[in-house]
Amino acid sequence: MSGKGIPVRCLALALLSSLFLASCTNKSEMEPLNWKLVWQDEFEGTAGTAPDSKKWGYDIGTNWGNRQLEFDTDETKNAYLDGEGNLVIKAIEEEYNGSAYSSARIVTRNRFEPVYGRIEGRIKMPTGQGIWPAFWLLGANIKSIGWPDCGEIDIMEYRGQEPAVIHGTIHGPGYSGADGIVRSVSLNGERFDEDFHRFAVEWQKESIRWFMDDILYHEIKPDDLPGKWVFDHPFYIILNLAIGGSYVGSPDETTSFPQSLLVDYVRVYELVN
Repeated sequence: MSGKGIPVRCLALALLSSLFLASCTNKSEMEPLNWKLVWQDEFEGTAGTAPDSKKWGYDIGTNWGNRQLEFDTDETKNAYLDGEGNLVIKAIEEEYNGSAYSSARIVTRNRFEPVYGRIEGRIKMPTGQGIWPAFWLLGANIKSIGWPDCGEIDIMEYRGQEPAVIHGTIHGPGYSGADGIVRSVSLNGERFDEDFHRFAVEWQKESIRWFMDDILYHEIKPDDLPGKWVFDHPFYIILNLAIGGSYVGSPDETTSFPQSLLVDYVRVYELVN
């Protein structure tokens, strides 16, 4: 999720049909990697309760640099467990602290900040013009060096008006905002708001690889970048549901509310040599 108020341009766009997806390199066809589970949240708990405060905190406020329209809160009306093993991040159309919508942006900052690993979530999307959910990583040193020098890895980014397409992107110095390096993948005849799908990156010292339902669709290495590789330090995890902004535009008369992002789990694995 870009930290600046300019739309991401697809430098390496590929909207893939199911036939192309089937021909993509599957994990089983690659050199097997030995991943060990080191952190997880399965979002089990009583319906209506907040996500685990030992694992998640909140970014509270509005306009995170993208001209978003929601105010992100720490209230359980916007981020809560549904009692069926899912986290719900709900965007509500209401006046809230001067914004027209409320929603939530939860973070593992100061709680869990991995360096490398496989970071995976199983997620079901909302839908509609101006709806902007994301599952992403942000450099934990952002306060000291700023964005984009801290680095950003968008594991999954989605425009609600394009319900069959998701995007995987990185941002860094010299390749941020409109110049973020992105590849996209689509479902043929299906939509991401109809069912859960798995989104992951495998982040190593010399590469970042993006997967949708275990299908590799994007890979970046240091030599692929027009600027410095800034992905060798701690990052934290973010889940959020933005409304409006430069990437998706504003909701219109076709957009219904409330909208909900459902997250079955987030799991982080460490590579075992």
